[in-house]
Amino acid sequence: MSLKTGIVGLPNVGKSTLFNALTENAAAQTANFPFCTIEPNVGIVAVPDERLKVLSQISSSENIIPAFVEIVDIAGLVKGASEGQGLGNKFLSNIRECDAIIHTVRCFDDDEVIHVDGRVNPVEDVATINFELALSDLLQVERRIDRLKKGKAKSPTEKAQEAAELEVLERVSLSLESGIPVRVLKLCEDESVLLSTLNLLTQKPCIYAANVCESDLRTKGSGNIYVENLLDLANSEGSAVCIVSAKIESELVQMELEEREFFLEELGVKEVGLPALVRAVYKQLKLQTYFTTGEKETRAWTTKIGATAPQAAGVIHTDFERGFIKAETVSYQDYVVSEGFAKAKEKGLWRLEGKEYVVKEGDIMVFKFNV
Repeated sequence: MSLKTGIVGLPNVGKSTLFNALTENAAAQTANFPFCTIEPNVGIVAVPDERLKVLSQISSSENIIPAFVEIVDIAGLVKGASEGQGLGNKFLSNIRECDAIIHTVRCFDDDEVIHVDGRVNPVEDVATINFELALSDLLQVERRIDRLKKGKAKSPTEKAQEAAELEVLERVSLSLESGIPVRVLKLCEDESVLLSTLNLLTQKPCIYAANVCESDLRTKGSGNIYVENLLDLANSEGSAVCIVSAKIESELVQMELEEREFFLEELGVKEVGLPALVRAVYKQLKLQTYFTTGEKETRAWTTKIGATAPQAAGVIHTDFERGFIKAETVSYQDYVVSEGFAKAKEKGLWRLEGKEYVVKEGDIMVFKFNV
């Protein structure tokens, strides 16, 4: 399945620097002034997963194909973005196409880096962005409410569906008028489905990337009052926080692999931004990974947590789901210990699963189908 995230934030919070580092793409400008990114930049990054290398060695695979995430860097938003200030409207439409939002928040002091509001305050910065996204959503919701109130539904079933949708929309509208993100409302699944066609910005899962200095990266933000305030905010709305240093990320891009490892060891950091951000995105979107492996290739596939075997097969090809028969399945740990399907079968660790099987994180699968 295709996964797309958008990086948003105020100007000069390190957003484009982080984007460049994550995608190893120097195309996006990172000048120290607002609106330096005047077109959305898109990068494709592989999802880091050490299990792929292990599986490929066992299977003697010719190729390794990881899962991928598309990242869109969107120009810095400011107050009035929902009304077109700072090129805002143009870029808000790009966020609507994303599955999740990575909101970069400045959590460091530096007199040489201008803050668009003249001071560092992560909670207020987040409120500024959320308010603009909420206003943009409010316009969407109000248009839909107006259409529903015209009462074009004919059948009793349609009328009941429209009444249910209207009730949810009016509740959402009150929240948005106060600048409160839809995700804070904790809507049930049926209510969320009713809103799905609107593709609301503030309904999307959010991961706050707390951009810190080198010393705070080493301590994972401990003792940084900006990070602590951001964590409190994220917890209140069910969002995630990842501690990153755009400056360190950009330096690592210029280094060879061995040099990177030595630098991180000296810094006292085990991993940097990308793995943590991807894990957070997967967790917020309730996603998991399963694998296929053989001599030709070892490949990671992304599916929703709770997906059945046919649904997981459909990620590879719709024919696999339509004609699903069975799935040969071994857990990652059992596959590694057994060094492949053959010994796993001998040990009784190999399973033949049917249509009702719920796929687990790390499953190794071979699908049987007939169309």
